[in-house]
Amino acid sequence: MENLISDNALKPRTAASTVAGALKLLLINILIWTSMCAVGALGNYGDLVKHGTQRGYDDILWSWISSHMLMMVFSTCLYIIFMRCQKFLSTTRGIVVTYGLMLLCFLPLEIIYVDILYLLRSKQELGLLQLQQAMFDLGGFGVFLEFAWSTGAFIAVLAICTWRQGRVREQALQQSMNDILRLRLDLEEQKLNALRGQLEPHFIFNCLNAISALVRSDDKRIALTGLNRLSDLLRYALTASSKDWVRIEDEMTFIRDYLELQRLRYGERLHIHIDGDTTTILAGDCPPLLLQPLLENALRHDLDCHEGNSDIRMQFSLKDEELSIRVSNTVTDGNAANPGLGLGLPQTRARLELMYPGRASMQSGKVSDTGQSRYEVEIRMPLHMPEGAAS
Repeated sequence: MENLISDNALKPRTAASTVAGALKLLLINILIWTSMCAVGALGNYGDLVKHGTQRGYDDILWSWISSHMLMMVFSTCLYIIFMRCQKFLSTTRGIVVTYGLMLLCFLPLEIIYVDILYLLRSKQELGLLQLQQAMFDLGGFGVFLEFAWSTGAFIAVLAICTWRQGRVREQALQQSMNDILRLRLDLEEQKLNALRGQLEPHFIFNCLNAISALVRSDDKRIALTGLNRLSDLLRYALTASSKDWVRIEDEMTFIRDYLELQRLRYGERLHIHIDGDTTTILAGDCPPLLLQPLLENALRHDLDCHEGNSDIRMQFSLKDEELSIRVSNTVTDGNAANPGLGLGLPQTRARLELMYPGRASMQSGKVSDTGQSRYEVEIRMPLHMPEGAAS
């Protein structure tokens, strides 16, 4: 019952708003035509003054306004038709048909209206014979003049409606594009959040593997030290993963702490060389936990595949504001590779695509270095510098 009352209450408002809109449109048309009539009447008044004719400007203005009253109503109705029935504007045929109907219906009515005004002003009797005579007196020039006014009004209304509908379509297109961009942004954020959700458990899982290896070594002191380091690493990982950017300097501190945890596991077998981490590079920003999967991949395919020492290298270089990060490890032929979960590198590549769309890349594969076979992962991305950072 309440819904019915609400619906019924809305209907009068809708009708009232429609009537108000039509009245407003009519008023605007009256103002426009009145302004045009004022200019035309002023010209006539100036000509009459030159010839010494004593006729007031108010009388001339009213003559112009009364002669164009029907034109005011016609332009208002034509505007409403064009705005309500946009199919008339969508094709050339619709415009031509509408113009033809205007000539057949409105132009004769306008001529009759002008003739009636002529009879009323000359105080003649209104009748069929008098109307025919008035139409004859109007002549070909008068008919052409009314034809020109009607055609001009038609073209003006057509141009205004076409422009307005174009603006409406442009605004609708812009709104649609904004909605699409907003939707894509939401999807990208969901993807990034999903990757973050996968990255944290993946990192925790691998760190716990390292701790479990220490526990199995029956060295409680080393295991306790590893747990303390793991606590610091997890604290950073949970804090950084909630951000879009972190300082490369903070990331490298995290990397060194991570390597110290792994050193408790691998001992003196872990050898890693880091080069090129200059002050400029360290001052830049990067996605959080970007480098750890690269080192984890190198450890898994190096130390986990043999009993010797590792030779892992991490190299930074900067050229034309593009940062290159290379992480490589030796590949020993004949040793079975440790497959792991296979999540680190694919996640890193996906995160780069989200954070640097079309501006970053990651390549991986075997390379040869002075006759030695190595597996290298290279990231190329813009060096994102925070505001106020030293260049």
